[in-house]
Amino acid sequence: MAESWSFLDTLEPDFRPLVVIELAKGTKEETVEWFTKRIVDKKANGGAQLMVKPLATENGDENIYLVGASHLRLLLGAETVGLVKECNDNSMRTFTYSSRKTFKDFADDNHNFLTMAECQYIIKHELENLRAKDEKMIPGYPQAKLYPGKSIVRRLLTSGILVQIFPLHDREELKKLRHSWYGQMKVGYQPLDEIRCYFGETIALYFGFLEYFTFALIPMAVIGIPYYVFAWEDYDKYVMFATFNLLWSTVILEVWKRICAIMTYRWGTLLMKRQFEEPRPGFHGVLGINPITGREEPVYSSIKRQIRVYLVSLPFVCLCLYFSLYVMMIYFDLEQWALDYHEENESNFSSLMLFVPSIIYAVVIEIMNRIYRYAAEFLTSWENHRLESSYQNHLILKVLVFNFLNCFASLFYIAFVLFDMKLLRQSLATLLITSQILNQFAESLLPYWLQKRHKKRMKKRMCSLKTDMDLPLVEQVKLEKEMGTYFGTFDDYLELFLQFGYVSLFSCVYPLAAVFAVLNNITEIYSDALKMCRVYKRPFSEPTANIGVWQVIF
Repeated sequence: MAESWSFLDTLEPDFRPLVVIELAKGTKEETVEWFTKRIVDKKANGGAQLMVKPLATENGDENIYLVGASHLRLLLGAETVGLVKECNDNSMRTFTYSSRKTFKDFADDNHNFLTMAECQYIIKHELENLRAKDEKMIPGYPQAKLYPGKSIVRRLLTSGILVQIFPLHDREELKKLRHSWYGQMKVGYQPLDEIRCYFGETIALYFGFLEYFTFALIPMAVIGIPYYVFAWEDYDKYVMFATFNLLWSTVILEVWKRICAIMTYRWGTLLMKRQFEEPRPGFHGVLGINPITGREEPVYSSIKRQIRVYLVSLPFVCLCLYFSLYVMMIYFDLEQWALDYHEENESNFSSLMLFVPSIIYAVVIEIMNRIYRYAAEFLTSWENHRLESSYQNHLILKVLVFNFLNCFASLFYIAFVLFDMKLLRQSLATLLITSQILNQFAESLLPYWLQKRHKKRMKKRMCSLKTDMDLPLVEQVKLEKEMGTYFGTFDDYLELFLQFGYVSLFSCVYPLAAVFAVLNNITEIYSDALKMCRVYKRPFSEPTANIGVWQVIF
C-alpha cells in the first residue's frame, strides 16, 4: 500500500470533477489556500491527496471548487473504505489494491470498475477524514478553534466558512436512469441495480422496500374489495379478515429480510465491515482523551445528557402528547356538531358537512406532525449525543411516539370507547386519503414546481452571459447548488410506517384502505423518482446492509 501511495505522487491524471465544495462569500484568502492545500497534500503529510480546481464564474466572487481524484487514488480509497466487489470466481470480497486483478471487470484502463456513486463516497470519506495536526485554529479565523485529530471539514461547517459539499450529477447517466425509471408509463419492476449504481444502496433499498410493500399490499386490496362492496354486517367475517391481516403483516416483513439480504449481498454491502463511528458534527464538550482511541476529542458527561433527556425532553414530549389528545377531543366535539346539524337539516349540504371535521382534523394532524418534527430535532440536538446513530435513534423514538398517537389515537378511541364502526370507517377513510394527498403535494409537486421556476431563471441568466467559460459545467454547478438538499429517507419511511399502521390495524373495518395505499404507492414511486432526479441535489452514496432500525419499527 505504501508503494502505491508513493507511485501515485508521480502521476498527472486527467481531471474529472466529482464533488463540489462551496465556501462562504468573502472567505479569507489564507483560509482558502490552507484548505485547498490540505486537500491536495500527500497522505504522508496529513492531506487527502485529491485534486481540486476553482470553478470560473462570471463575476469571480463565488468560492466554488471542484474536487476529483485519479483512477489509482480512487482504487486505493476503495480499499480504505472497505468496498466489497465481485471476484472472478463469483464470490464477494473486500477490495484490495494488491489483489485487484482477481476482481471481475477490473482492468487498469477500465475507469468504470467503480461506480460514480462509489467514487463520490470515497472522496467524501477522505474529505471528512482531513484532520488537524498542529493547527490551533483555522487560519484567518482565530475563533474557529482546532485541536489534533479534529475533523477540518466539520469545523469549517460549524463555523459557517464551508457552505456545502455535494456530489455532481452525471447528466448522461441521469438521463438514461430517468428514462428507464419513470420516463415511460409501464407496469414493471424498478431498475434497482441502476438506482443503486447512481444513488447508492440506502436510496436503492428505500425504493426496493417501497416497491415490495406495494406488491405485498395487492392481496389485501383484492380481498378487501368484496368485503367493502358487500358491506357485511356480520362482524365475524371481519374477524376472519383481521386474522388474515395479522398473518399478512408478519409474513411480509420476514420475507423482506430475505429479499433485502439477497440484494445487499449482490451489491457487496451485506459483508462490509462496520467502521468505528466518529463523533457527530454537532457534538460538543470539554476537550479530553477518548479512552478507546486515545485521541483528543470533546468529552461530555453522560449524566448531564441523561438529565436533559429525562427532565426536559421527556416532559416536553408528554406535554405534546397531551396537547394532541386535547385536539382530538375538539375533533369529536366537531363531529357531534356536524351530526346534529345533519339530523336537523337532512340535505345534501349537511351530508357533505359530515366529512368536514375529519378533513380539518387530518390537515391539523399533518401540521402538528411537521411542527413537532422541528421541535424534536432541536431537542435531540440539544441533548448532545456523541454518535450519529444515537442521535438518530432518539430522534426516531420521539417522532414515532408522537406520530403514532397523533394519527391513531382518535381511531382507537372511536373503536374501543365509542364503539361506532360507521364513524370509524368514515374517519379512517378521510384521514388516509387526506394525508396521502397532502404528502404528495408537499413532498413532490410543490418542490418540483419551485425548482422548475428557478431553473428557468438560471438558464436565462446563463444565456445572457458572454464569456469564454465552460458554460455547460458552470451552468450545471450553478443549477445544482441552488437545488434542495435531500436529508435522507427518514420522512419517506415514516410515511410508509403510518400507512402500514392504517392498513394493518384498521383495514378490517375499512377494507379499501389497502386499495388506496396501493394507488398512493404507485404514484409515490413516480413522484419520489422525479424528486430524486429533478428536484434535489444528488445525495452522497451511503453503503448499508438493510433498512436499519425501520425493520424493527415496522
